[in-house]
This record gives sequence, structure tokens and C-alpha cells, in this order.
Amino acid sequence: MEILTAAASEAQQRRVAGALRARGLRPGDRVAVCTPSSAAMLSCILGALRTGIVPVVLNPSLLDHERRALLDDADPQLVIDDALLETLLEGPAVDLAPHPLARPMHYTSGTTGRPKGVWSGLLEEAEARQLVDEERELWHFEPSDRHLVCSPFHHSVAIRFGGGTLLAGGELIVLGRFEAEAALRAIERFRPTTTFMVPAHLQRLFSAGDVPDLSCFRLLAHAGAPCPEPLKLAAIDAFGVDTVWEFYGSTEGQFTACSSQEWLDRRGTVGRARPGRRLSIDDGGVVWCEVPRHARWEYWRDPARTALAWKGGAFTVGDLGRLDRDGYLYLDGRRDDLIISGGVNVYPVEVEQVLAQAPGVEQIAVFGVADERWGQRVCAAVVGDVDPGALSRFARSRLAAYKCPKQYLVVDELPYTASGKLRRSTLAASLGLEPEPPAGAAGATGATATPPAASRPAP
Repeated sequence: MEILTAAASEAQQRRVAGALRARGLRPGDRVAVCTPSSAAMLSCILGALRTGIVPVVLNPSLLDHERRALLDDADPQLVIDDALLETLLEGPAVDLAPHPLARPMHYTSGTTGRPKGVWSGLLEEAEARQLVDEERELWHFEPSDRHLVCSPFHHSVAIRFGGGTLLAGGELIVLGRFEAEAALRAIERFRPTTTFMVPAHLQRLFSAGDVPDLSCFRLLAHAGAPCPEPLKLAAIDAFGVDTVWEFYGSTEGQFTACSSQEWLDRRGTVGRARPGRRLSIDDGGVVWCEVPRHARWEYWRDPARTALAWKGGAFTVGDLGRLDRDGYLYLDGRRDDLIISGGVNVYPVEVEQVLAQAPGVEQIAVFGVADERWGQRVCAAVVGDVDPGALSRFARSRLAAYKCPKQYLVVDELPYTASGKLRRSTLAASLGLEPEPPAGAAGATGATATPPAASRPAP
């Protein structure tokens, strides 16, 4: 656990920026950040951003070949590991822009299993200010804030809330790795005022034992996965109705924000469009969000995928939903086949492509099952002469731990449609792991190809 003040981070940011400049990096260049979550990691990210250098932030739990594939795609000028980060922190201090001049680049895989980098390019000075002001005005970041960081900094949301707090003059309590007992001790000792948690964090927090007085919090924001109603009500009861907020967004961009009172009045909503945005639903039920210029992005060196994601000034990530007459959004389905386990995206196709190489596997289908702790747990149905234990060991040798199925079921056959498409959405119910879905439940739909509208083309 670390405490990071705005002043200490500012000094670290200035030295990291100076070290990067001394190495010849310039605005628009990319640096890959491959370190465990820490206070110094966030200072490194912010120091780079405030000189226009774009951090490509990678999950440190990726295996070597998984990381190499992303590095080959991102083509960074520099790869920052633990040892290099320590060296950069000793660099010569330089002046910084008042606001980050870019957004970090994160990878998201979608349903194809092939990662896509979300690239926003360099921001004009006015856009950079608007990006910071938007977050500050929505969440009311201020110098008196003490933010409890529960998510790792390879998640975009942790950078947004942690960076927003530091830029407003507040300080951070950085857990590094979320453990419920450590979070409870931090709350009791340091009395944080704000935090962000995924539902899995909340579930573990309430299951860990006696929860201390939570009246120190003015904001608990949650997102990253659907929050079960009993857990949502427990959070509202524990933190207070004026404290708990939900938002809906993705690596690509942010859509909505929702107070607890709005949610209580309209059970199941994820709120209305954030200021400066407009939501719409197309004929296929796909959610689109029109955003201001400072929130534009594109998929790194992938104009075809970018074209699918944009329609004029609005983008989609393929989620399905509906709007009521007052503009409140209700999600009817996540992206096709996506599993959200502990707030982390797991893409079945990527896992299947690896497990299909295991000895004895004839067919395999990876799917999510509702889970009280994780939101969803990753499961696999397998056809073939396989031993689940051996298959589990095979997976762990080739996939990061969060992608590995927690349960394997050997079956005689997998369900397919007449056209040969796997009925993935029915697997959990057909195997007795979940109740049968209601008739007419929404399925995933793809967006229609449209001309690209990202405002900053990738190199």
C-alpha cells in the first residue's frame, strides 16, 4: 500500500518526462508500460502524457508471447519495465503541460480475439483542457480528495480517477493489488473520500468481515460489469444513497452516469448520457454515443474496424440497449460473447484458439456463467478425449491466469444452429449451470459498416 500526494507525483512526473526527452522521445511517440500497478507507474504515465508521449499500457500478467504480440502491433519507441522505470524516476526535471496531451492507448479484443489498440492521437491544448474538465466537473475532484485505488493502472478507469484526483491536487491510496482485507484496513486508517470498484470488489469487501464506518466517502463509483441488484442495494445501504454512482463505458469511451436515486427510481438503468454526449439506438438495438471532439478515437492502424465503430460523430462498441422517454439507457446485452470476470474482459474466441491446440480436443466452446464473486466465471465445454486437469495445466502454460477457464465440462456435442454457428448463449443453461434464458432474450448484433469518422488518423 502506498500514499501518493499530488506534489510528490508532480515531481516524479517532471523527472520521468525529462528522462524520456533525454532519450530522444518526442510528442506523438509511444512508450509501452509493462510494470505492476504502483504509484510510480501512474506518475510515469502522467509524466509521459503531459509531454505528448503516449503510454501503451499493458497488463503485466500477460505471458511473454501475449505481450510480444501487442508490442509488435504497437511498435513503441521504448518499453518500460520495472528496472527502467526506476531509472526514469531519476531523470532531469522538466516543465510539463498543465493537462495530459493525449489519452493512454489500451488494447481491447472485441469478439474476434484479435486485440485492437484504442488510439486518440495528440490533443490540441483546448481539447486537453476539456478532457480534464469533463471528468473534474462530473466527479467533482478537488484538493481535499483522498482516492482509494482498487483497480490496477493497466485499466483505463484507474488512470482516469487516479489521474483526475492528482491533477486536482488530491492524493491517492494505492493498494497495488486488490485484497478485501487490505482495502478495509485502508478505509479504517486513511478515511478515503472517493473510490472506484467493480462489482466483484464490492462483493469481496462485504464478504470479508466487519466493514468499518464508510461515512468518509463522498463518492463510490462502480462499473465494469453488471451489478446484481442485491449487491447494488447493499452498497447503497452501506455507503449512502448520495455517494454511490454507476456509469457505463468502455475502453473506447464513456456513455452515461447514474446516481443511486435515479437507479432506485428506474431499476436497471445505467443512467443518461454524460454531459456533452448524446445516445441513440439503431434499428438493430445497438447503442451509439455521439461525443465531443476531445473524446474521439480510432482503432490503431485498423481503418476497417474503425469504420465499423463510427457513424458520423457517434461510436458504438456493439452493446445492445434501449432508451426510455426520459433518455435513460437500459442495456439488453453485452458485446457478443464477451465475458466480464472480476471487471476484466475475457474474449472466448482468443481462449478457444489456444485450447483447441491441446491434445485430444476436438471441439471447444468458452462461455461465461453468472458468479456471485466474479460477476461471471470463465467456463469451457469440450468435446474429445481429454482430462480436465491436463487441459487446465495446458491453459495456464499459454494464457494469463484471468483468461483461463475455472471449470471444464466434457460433453458429447456442442449446440450449433442450422447454419453452423455455435449457440454459445445457451450453453450455460443446457449444461445446468444457469436457468434457461427468457423467451425473446436479446442476442448480440453487429454494427453496420459506415465511413470512418475518427479525427486523428493513426500513423
